[in-house]
Amino acid sequence: MLLATEKFEVWGLTGSITTETAEQSDYARERLWHWISEIDQACNRFKDGTEIQRINAAGGKRVHVSPTFELALDAALRSSQMTEGLCDPTVLDSLLKLGYNRDYSTIKGTNFTVSAPLHPSPGVNAINYSRDDASVTLHNCTIDLGASAKALTADLIANDVMEFGGVAVEIGGDVALRGLSPRSPWTIGISDSLDVYGSEPRIAMGNGGVATSSLGTRTWNVNNKTVNHIIDPRTGNFASGPYATASVSAIDCVTANAFATAALLWGEDAGFHIAQAGWSARLVRSNGEVEYFGGWPMDHE
Repeated sequence: MLLATEKFEVWGLTGSITTETAEQSDYARERLWHWISEIDQACNRFKDGTEIQRINAAGGKRVHVSPTFELALDAALRSSQMTEGLCDPTVLDSLLKLGYNRDYSTIKGTNFTVSAPLHPSPGVNAINYSRDDASVTLHNCTIDLGASAKALTADLIANDVMEFGGVAVEIGGDVALRGLSPRSPWTIGISDSLDVYGSEPRIAMGNGGVATSSLGTRTWNVNNKTVNHIIDPRTGNFASGPYATASVSAIDCVTANAFATAALLWGEDAGFHIAQAGWSARLVRSNGEVEYFGGWPMDHE
């Protein structure tokens, strides 16, 4: 039997895992929920008893961390390095000040009154990570690994399942691809929102990752003004710029996610930065105009 797909929901997002053959399904399902459970316990800041809660509450004391947390922190630090610090895990203080202090499903549609001033984020130099003894010490900061951890989860699942054939893993718009589908490259639909209608533009890819970031997918109101979940570490404020949505294809999902997020903060220079790094992008301006960089194919009806 060829091509098996299973859909699921996690972290308030929809997802799917598709394998080249139905024979991979049981193993793919086991790896899917293994890594979701591991990343959830390590990185879910809304869930009591997780590692990230313990680290953020440590008050600058050294905390020993699990191998899974190390993977997630490595992904976050790599994302920061790739994007000149624009993907910054130390933006949590700004998110909390803007009201994002609990699961998104409970804050969307809510209007917060906020008076606390926003400041530039401390940056990754405030994170002392010792690989020698697997410990983390935070210096006057707290961290949120959510964005890169979601993409990492897709990569980890795909890396395990690819041993037995091609696989595509999608979690909330982040897609990890390994091997091939029965029809050669995987066909991926690109949506500017979390709603999928089947008429979206499509691209074909083999190994790698595709990620889409948008200013409109996670929004709520602060002081009667719409804000979003992407924080500019240079100001501590929410992202605003010429592009409303960015889709990037790259070597893996973590890389694609990092550049898609940073594209919304780079502004007019986003396409240059992405193409210079060797990746491809589809950027959508606030007025709906679509631009292509690094060999991304043009949309067709």
